[in-house]
Amino acid sequence: MRLLSSLKEELARWNSLAQRVNDTADFAALGDESLYDELETEAEALEQEIERLEFLLLFSGPRDRESAILSLHAGAGGTDAADWTEMLLRMYLRWAERHDCRTEIVDRLPGDEAGIKRVTLTVSGPYAYGNLRSERGVHRLVRLSPFDAAHRRHTSFTLAEVWPDIAEDIAVTIDPSDLEIETFRASSAGGQHMQKNETAVRIRHIPTDITVSCQNERSQIQNKEAALRVLRARLTQLEEERQREEIDELKGEHVDAGWGNQIRSYVLHPYQMVKDHRTDHESGNADGVLDGQLDGFMEAYLRSRMGSN
Repeated sequence: MRLLSSLKEELARWNSLAQRVNDTADFAALGDESLYDELETEAEALEQEIERLEFLLLFSGPRDRESAILSLHAGAGGTDAADWTEMLLRMYLRWAERHDCRTEIVDRLPGDEAGIKRVTLTVSGPYAYGNLRSERGVHRLVRLSPFDAAHRRHTSFTLAEVWPDIAEDIAVTIDPSDLEIETFRASSAGGQHMQKNETAVRIRHIPTDITVSCQNERSQIQNKEAALRVLRARLTQLEEERQREEIDELKGEHVDAGWGNQIRSYVLHPYQMVKDHRTDHESGNADGVLDGQLDGFMEAYLRSRMGSN
């Protein structure tokens, strides 16, 4: 029903656009010069709308319309990598804000000195997964380290993983006997209640050895529900990979967050540039990219994938 509703909305948009084009052509055929300014304005508006709808056609994956679950893991680089992971988290939160997507952090493990070792969040909104699947892979940062007393240049890595946030009515069945559940005290700040009680939950799916955790909610029940939601998404993805035999398309091979595996480089010194190594798309506005201006990179990736299919 959700898919049917979405397809009806998309069809209505194209039908409305076709009607506007026909109406504009009919008015133009009248040859009335007093309508020229109005026709020019409408033609420009139609061109922009056509470009927007054509872009949506790039989302050809079966889950591209879904919301997304994004997980970031600090890799090689020590404290700088943890700080880089926090910078990436802010970048994706800003991107989501620009696109009116709702976000919720379900798990967050702070770094030993600064930054974040690991964070998982949900991004809810139309085509969230279709856009964010372009971000799956290792992200590399080159900058003068604020944690180095000599202020030398450092390279840091963070791994981004993305899954579609599958609704419960189409998710795989999880056998409770296949789950190993443990509770522990939350490590992040959350008030005395979280510190004194074991509200955080870690769940391991024994057959696949997939482990997920959640510690951001104030109750154990809420954390368990959030962790099961992430687990359900990951198991659904594995099932799709098995059925379609397209592992590289949905998840790709596991890579270490270190040298030689990066999909995109963010250089802040000695010059500023962000370059995607899969598409060669680049931007000299590194600050803008880190502030969530990712659409150019996402579109370049989607167009490259369409060209390879």
